[in-house]
Amino acid sequence: MSCMRDFSWRYFESTGEIDAYLLYKEHQTICNSCSSSEDAEPVLNHSEGEPVAE
Repeated sequence: MSCMRDFSWRYFESTGEIDAYLLYKEHQTICNSCSSSEDAEPVLNHSEGEPVAE
């Protein structure tokens, strides 16, 4: 588990802060999409049309 996701979950558990939970879920979604995007096209910089490092 990544540090940020772990921290946001622990913070949510101890405080019940909904923003911490939403951050946890967003991080989880991003991590899942990164692992499944190996075959995806590179992200383009919209202003220059060049690939952007993710």
